[in-house]
Amino acid sequence: MLFNSIEFLLFFPTVTLLFYLLPHRFRWLLLLAASCFFYMWFIPKYIFILLVTIAIDYSAGLLIERWADAPAKKRTCLVVSIVSTCLVLFIFKYLNFCSANLVALAQHFGWAHPSKALNIILPIGLSFHTFQSLSYVIEVYRGQQRAERHFGYYSLYVMFYPQLVTGPIERPQNLLRQLHEEKPLRYENIANGLKLILFGLFLKMAVADNLGVYVDRIYDNPQLYSRADLLLGMVFYSFQIYGDFFGYSTIALGCALTMGFTLTDNFRTPYLSDSVREFWHRWHISLSTWFRDYLYIPLGGSRVPLPRWMLNTLIVFTVCGIWHGANWTFMLWGFAYGLLLIVERGLRHVHLFDRLKGSGARTVIRLLNIAKTFIVVTFLWTIFRAPSLDSLRSLFSALWHNASGTESLQVAPAVWIGLALFVLSDLLTRRSRFDSWCSRQHGVVRWAVYALLLFGVIAFSSVEHYPFIYFQF
Repeated sequence: MLFNSIEFLLFFPTVTLLFYLLPHRFRWLLLLAASCFFYMWFIPKYIFILLVTIAIDYSAGLLIERWADAPAKKRTCLVVSIVSTCLVLFIFKYLNFCSANLVALAQHFGWAHPSKALNIILPIGLSFHTFQSLSYVIEVYRGQQRAERHFGYYSLYVMFYPQLVTGPIERPQNLLRQLHEEKPLRYENIANGLKLILFGLFLKMAVADNLGVYVDRIYDNPQLYSRADLLLGMVFYSFQIYGDFFGYSTIALGCALTMGFTLTDNFRTPYLSDSVREFWHRWHISLSTWFRDYLYIPLGGSRVPLPRWMLNTLIVFTVCGIWHGANWTFMLWGFAYGLLLIVERGLRHVHLFDRLKGSGARTVIRLLNIAKTFIVVTFLWTIFRAPSLDSLRSLFSALWHNASGTESLQVAPAVWIGLALFVLSDLLTRRSRFDSWCSRQHGVVRWAVYALLLFGVIAFSSVEHYPFIYFQF
């Protein structure tokens, strides 16, 4: 079920109303049933795949806690859980990709390698709830989380509908604890939740989807467009993916907050970062911290010799790229980020503007670094967006050769207005979340903002309805 659908417009208030009408002891059952219904709206039979991973990791958590004094058994349980859960992910997300590349390799060397692609569709959000499930098992193994004995509550932790499909990826210490707490009806939770939902819908429907129309034209036929149009399309995609994913996360936070649940903020104005390192502290925070805590630090983190740190960085970001999809472009995208972070560390002692003094100079330097970082991130989003390496080569070839084109991007005024409002909102909320920012404004300003967002959702929504970009991951 899509957040920006008529079905969800009926689903959300119904579930929220029933949540507050029911006694606390029955609310978990309501939310679990609602979450199953929400997930089954896409492809019903795939809920059984989700149940398999839930059963594996629920059992592993209990066994790990039971064998707390038997390190070998405890470690075996952890390994079996991780391998089993990742195997499900591999089969549905990477098996066909690996098989196709093995066939290509065999053909290159003239070997016989009969292989057929499996007719399977990647279950929506599989990577997200796989990582959320794994975080639970790892935290139980580390002794940072008690094993959940109630199968229903653990299932709800993995399947909680607001963040089930594209996160944020929650830790058990945050979400599982809250699911057990009684949530009283509070006006501020309802009000702030609805503000976030409205803002998220605006980002998705009035900004991201409108930009997507032009982005698709550019990436589908780059040879038809001039260099200027191609660059504009690349910038548009940077804002499309940000508005799309930030919009989903904001709606998720809002839906959870109306019932009193606090989810992790997934974005903190990432395009105002002055370095690639800072960008990854502000973009998809729940994923970047997941890789930090469960892969980067176990590999040794930064407390290792420089060559080992460089290897750790490349491994983490290459795996991050692979996590996003079974495509060489994703692997290249992740590897490129790893290289960039290594280069940034090497250049951090190079101060090109040492002679510039004063707060004004520091502001100019920061603005230049923000612009530099945005350009780099936009370039790498081009690799991320390309459906294949061949299409990426085609795009870069057109970018290099096409001083003019046979087609031209005629951007509608509503798109520019929506984009300008998006940029303005990022500047205004750079130190606080949208609902917190609104609460500090005068009543006239607040209601003017609500009216503007609602008008934008109704009047400026794209005629093209795009699924959320991160659904494919």
